[in-house]
Amino acid sequence: MKRLIKDIIWAWRFKRAVRKAKKLSKLFGLKYYVISMNGSIKVVPKKNICELVRSHRFRKGVTVADIEKLALFVTR
Repeated sequence: MKRLIKDIIWAWRFKRAVRKAKKLSKLFGLKYYVISMNGSIKVVPKKNICELVRSHRFRKGVTVADIEKLALFVTR
């Protein structure tokens, strides 16, 4: 029963994040990713991901394409 409730909450948060990503993408014309970070779902623009990769915030060898493959949802 606990697992079911957790899954329902996660699905609700995911749907909400997807709606937010689509809305922001349409508004600003950027590509947005819905990714899972530290157990929570985040909506992040591709521009910020590129800056973080350039500033070596991720492990050595991680590229934007790797992050895009692991993203739960990608706009456009």
